[in-house]
Amino acid sequence: MNFAEKLLAASRRQESLLCVGLDPDPGRLPASLRQEPVMSAIVRFCQDIIAATAPYACAFKPNLAFFEVLGPAGLQAFQEVVQAVPAHIPVIADAKRGDIGNTARAYAKTFFETYGCDAVTVNPYMGYDSVAPFLEYRDKGTLLLCRTSNPGARDMQDLRVQDESGTLRPLYEVVAQRVQSWNTAGNCGLVVGATYPEELRQIRTICPQMPILIPGIGAQGGDLEAAVQVGVDAQGELAIISSSRAILYASEGEDFAQAAAAEARRARDQINAARQKQG
Repeated sequence: MNFAEKLLAASRRQESLLCVGLDPDPGRLPASLRQEPVMSAIVRFCQDIIAATAPYACAFKPNLAFFEVLGPAGLQAFQEVVQAVPAHIPVIADAKRGDIGNTARAYAKTFFETYGCDAVTVNPYMGYDSVAPFLEYRDKGTLLLCRTSNPGARDMQDLRVQDESGTLRPLYEVVAQRVQSWNTAGNCGLVVGATYPEELRQIRTICPQMPILIPGIGAQGGDLEAAVQVGVDAQGELAIISSSRAILYASEGEDFAQAAAAEARRARDQINAARQKQG
């Protein structure tokens, strides 16, 4: 089973397109956990979030920055968090790596072999040779940054460049075209922000059968219904709608896990309502 197949299986089993982002901030943990050593507190917090929200999630997306900032022990915490995800639900390492071939090969081995993640986010800016080592893992997913959710995305991603036919297009469209051509093993995906629904619509047209990770709903203010309607494939699937802070910190009290579960269920149901509305 490759990444796309595992994603579809989890999505259908959970009746969900919701991805729960894991961005643990020690300063926002409930008071009882802040009394513990920070590493054990982070792991327990994430484990409780995972257990509470797993019934409503098609994927989990731990963000490496929130673990790496804690130093070497943070990477051990990351590994424990990855291992806490139920085996049938894919783990997407939000790492945004991208470097020359031998370095990329080490990154790919780190996330796919050392940590056992199912997919990783990768920056395609350095071109195919920096992506190829990830694609060699045919059963894993490589999710390429295409149209990111941040406001500054326009600085680079809107630049008009020539595609292979000589047509001028925004850079993000050319990225989508290139990734489509790299997807010979069916293990590529894209990252496209919910904050840019019209761009998402165009990218889905270019890549009709590719998984698309869609961050930017919740705290970033993306339109969830629009993201679902233009982000899913023809079968209403293969969109990975990611929400992090809105779920993680639905409550900063001792009921954090129950509140996270309620918010995840609400988001899952809202996504499904948008799917049904689309038909």
